[in-house]
Amino acid sequence: MSSPTREGETTVPQWLQAGLWGTAAGGALVVGAAVAWLVRVPAAIIAGIMAFGAGVLISALSFELIDEAERSGGLAPTATGFLAGACAYVAANMLLARYGARHRKRSGDRQPSEGDVQGSGTAIAVGALLDGIPESVVLGLSLLDGRGVGIAVLAAVFISNVPEGLSSAAGMKRAGRGAPYVFGVWGGIALASGLAALVGHLTLRDASPATVAMITAVAAGAILTMVADTMIPEAFERAHLFTGLITTLGFLTAFTVERLGA
Repeated sequence: MSSPTREGETTVPQWLQAGLWGTAAGGALVVGAAVAWLVRVPAAIIAGIMAFGAGVLISALSFELIDEAERSGGLAPTATGFLAGACAYVAANMLLARYGARHRKRSGDRQPSEGDVQGSGTAIAVGALLDGIPESVVLGLSLLDGRGVGIAVLAAVFISNVPEGLSSAAGMKRAGRGAPYVFGVWGGIALASGLAALVGHLTLRDASPATVAMITAVAAGAILTMVADTMIPEAFERAHLFTGLITTLGFLTAFTVERLGA
């Protein structure tokens, strides 16, 4: 329950804040999908935005996640969680790739249609959910210190989710998938993101610093692997030699936001 502040006013419970922030960050996927559905965005622009989002995420997991996890919980839990998250993501991604979800973030014609690979629509939806859950859990964990949501992490997730939704939805449209499927997937993932943030906050609010550090590192490892496996390849395919520069700009932007908010 919320606690009273002044007469007639109440604070929003932290678990509800976690759910709302997670949903808001996941909603950026819907925004990106809507842009891709309504406007034909050039592939080079999509690639540039994807590269920028990749840099933003790398910065956030470096300074807001891994660094903080190591400081609060120690090196061993952080390193263990980081590797575990990477391995878990790779294993799940390999399984989903067998069912047609390998190119789920591609904006071109690499995404298979249901006629090409039976069950690929479900696999792509599950893969998109797999990409979003670690980010949402991190948002929920960022509220555990009582200082409010981590602005740098929130900004990083939101900024990176827009190009993810944009690129993937463009590929879905090219593969012949209709609006109910596209917006059903991204709307469902936005809601699932809110739920993941809420559950992460509730289940770990009484956990030890080492446990929180390990879970944070698991999410960070999964995020970094996702960036390397799905975002960078899409960006490089279209942006080519500019990919590194644009990614660097994204990293610097997120780093600046983190430092100004410190």
